[in-house]
Amino acid sequence: MSVKASDLPVVVIGAGPIGLAAAAHLAERGLDFVVLEFGPGVAAAIDEWRHVKLFSPWRYDIDTASRRLLEQAGGWTEPDLDKLPTGGDLIDSYLAPLTKTPQLSGKIRYNSPVAAVTRVGFDRIRTAGREDAPFLVRLADGSELLASAVIDASGTWRRPNVLGGSGIPARGEAAAAVSRALPDVLGRDREQFAGRRTAVVGAGHSAATTLLDLGELAEQVPGTEVVWVVRGADQARTYGGGDADELPARGALGSRLHNLVRTGRVELVSSFRIEAVDQASDGRVELIAGERRVVADLVVNSTGFRPDHDIVGELRLDLDPILGSTRALAPLIDPNQHSCGTVTPHGVDELAHPEPGYYAVGAKSYGRAPTFLLATGFEQARSVVAGLAGDWDAARDVQLDLPETGVCSSNLAESPGASSGCCGPAPQAIDAPAGRGLATGIAGGLLTVVDTEPSTASGCCN
Repeated sequence: MSVKASDLPVVVIGAGPIGLAAAAHLAERGLDFVVLEFGPGVAAAIDEWRHVKLFSPWRYDIDTASRRLLEQAGGWTEPDLDKLPTGGDLIDSYLAPLTKTPQLSGKIRYNSPVAAVTRVGFDRIRTAGREDAPFLVRLADGSELLASAVIDASGTWRRPNVLGGSGIPARGEAAAAVSRALPDVLGRDREQFAGRRTAVVGAGHSAATTLLDLGELAEQVPGTEVVWVVRGADQARTYGGGDADELPARGALGSRLHNLVRTGRVELVSSFRIEAVDQASDGRVELIAGERRVVADLVVNSTGFRPDHDIVGELRLDLDPILGSTRALAPLIDPNQHSCGTVTPHGVDELAHPEPGYYAVGAKSYGRAPTFLLATGFEQARSVVAGLAGDWDAARDVQLDLPETGVCSSNLAESPGASSGCCGPAPQAIDAPAGRGLATGIAGGLLTVVDTEPSTASGCCN
């Protein structure tokens, strides 16, 4: 007996803040769902950097439907909306209680990494009857689920960018001992870094966070040395706008890092595009760029992240060839033009693929753009769920209130004439009604808008 797709649950991939926001909206609309989480607990990716403080205060970090479920359940105390949470705070004070609400309890399957998503009986080529076929979601253990729709909020944390300056791993990189982004330098991983020379590679906010922690450790432990390795020549985008940033914690981050470099406590090695990585017999790592060398005891890869589209390789996706977001979304989030706070509101239309019923939301929806904010993902989730429920008026009434700042822009102009501060207001090249994203059908994506390569800076914009 065949199963009608409409009778099946919506599968949400990822139990992070955006995946759980989607679940909360599905619950409110009475749509059946199941959430699949890669790790052993809620927001397992965030749990790996629970020591890191977000740039956004709590007022930007709580989804509206999730708040309503928590308030209805009782016993939840809303955090001080002006305070900055750590990743651990986000889990302990918000996401973990959310999973215990009656609407979400029992709906989340942990230790359930997704291996593939396709249509039952259909590869990417076959068309006739495709839209009526349920989605088939296969887990890493071989078990399978059928779904009416798939909301992919799996993020990008488990797919870091490479050290190699040409977009592929540097020679010898795979065999070298390289730490992933955002180690707990002042806590769990302190002994690993204390009294040693560490090279941090990358020009984004996760790199800046690690550099500041290492700078503090160097003041406490003699012999601790810090090297900052970047591909570009101008670090204005990392230093940011200082007091001009409407997220003060983010502005302060750049200002403090600039001071560490200026005073020599962090050694800056710029215009260094890594070609090879060599691990010596004594354990030290050598980064190689032409005739130049950087030698360190430890290397931290803070070059950012990219989405994993391999698991949906048999679905029909319309991806921008530059960013890897949907083609319609790419011009709205282009890091050449936009910061975290100047992204145009967007929702179900801009996130749609030629495969009806599949949507990537959250950080994965941005592809390689490093300018994602939680508040943006919450609105994406709300809009997509409204569309799945058939409430297209609500789905297309997208609203977004973000702090205006140029700090998160990649500011690719690395010429001598580039600004030395924040990149300033984003160009108003796209004329869209206030509070609304552009309609679908933008032809060509970024290839019709820019002819420069987007930044690979890490995107810890929260």
